[in-house]
Amino acid sequence: MNGRLSISWPVVPLGELARVYSGGTPSRGVPTYWGGGIPWVTTAEIDAGFIASARETITEAGLKASAARIAPPGTLLLAMYGQGKTRGKAALLRIPAAMNQACAAIEVGSRLDGRYLLYYLASRYDEIRSMSNAGSQENLSGELVRRIPIAVPPICEQRAIAALLSDADDLIAQQERTITKKQAIKQGVMQQLLAGRARLPGFTEPWVESRVGNFLEFKNGLNKASQFFGSGTPIVNFMDVMNGPFIAAADMEGRVTLTRDEIRRFSAKRGDLFFTRTSETVDEVGTAAVLIEDIPDATFSGFILRGRPHSAVCESRFIAYLFQIDSVRSQVTSAASYTTRALTNGRSLGRVVVRLPSLGEQCAISSVLEDSEAEISALRERLKKALSIKQGMMQQLLTGRIRLPVKQSAA
Repeated sequence: MNGRLSISWPVVPLGELARVYSGGTPSRGVPTYWGGGIPWVTTAEIDAGFIASARETITEAGLKASAARIAPPGTLLLAMYGQGKTRGKAALLRIPAAMNQACAAIEVGSRLDGRYLLYYLASRYDEIRSMSNAGSQENLSGELVRRIPIAVPPICEQRAIAALLSDADDLIAQQERTITKKQAIKQGVMQQLLAGRARLPGFTEPWVESRVGNFLEFKNGLNKASQFFGSGTPIVNFMDVMNGPFIAAADMEGRVTLTRDEIRRFSAKRGDLFFTRTSETVDEVGTAAVLIEDIPDATFSGFILRGRPHSAVCESRFIAYLFQIDSVRSQVTSAASYTTRALTNGRSLGRVVVRLPSLGEQCAISSVLEDSEAEISALRERLKKALSIKQGMMQQLLTGRIRLPVKQSAA
């Protein structure tokens, strides 16, 4: 958070407000040190929230034979080093727990509220990371953690700020749970409808088994040198397909400079299906998405395959959904090859066997699933707005730009 204090709150080094220490790791070579009743936290479990359990536990013997120590509930843990974005993240313990040497344990004193400190450190995440020691691996240290400057409003105001931000977090968590629940419901409905185990009202015709190659014609995408990318005609890329199952003009950020002949040979038209051809994991190959808009001169990249319908038996949106169900995915992954990367091709995808209802039922099923997807998208937008509002609240509250009405404690 980029924000200067707008009022004269005192700014104090963290070491003057809290006790800071680190943990340790018992020897992995001694089995009796592990699997006991003491939760043992690593930086991988620290992610700007609360810790109520640990993935690993240690024994009393392991505790005594190492530098690990037990921190009480309410202690804040700060990741001093770790993979990726871990360094600089913080979380509050809700349980007594030991921790490894990559964690700084921070036990706050009477001048500091633990939840306020959690939010304050989160707001200074980038600044804290920039304090790291230079070297082959940038790390924080206990001494650097003690030097972190903390703005210290009155304790009653700290608690009021923390309570308001906590309410915002509760709302965000509720929205995330709703999205997860809706996604699970959609996934269940999708598996039932696309496998024909549940039928929509008014449809009774039997489904017909067919190979995908009977109704899609496959073509590999375009390969061009890097200097041709960045401007020119729109191009469907790998991530456009992974983010499917629908691709609209607004989704296509990629551009490539091509000749008219290349645009003709590698055209991307409304109703075309695109499949991921290669990826680092086999689970990502054969993912499908359909282009739902007419985009002049659009084309597609070499990391994907185009499946163009050449028969009236299929509805493209239905096929894109079909490639998400377990029975189809298992055929795709079992036929994929793997050297340094997982690969599939048009021949393999063409051999995938699917069951197709009538065209009318395909369209009806697609509409039901689209409605569900639209509902989830609307919920994601609400969540995005809630996150943005919370970020603005932190910016205002933690710099004193907005003051909360609180009663001052009696001296």
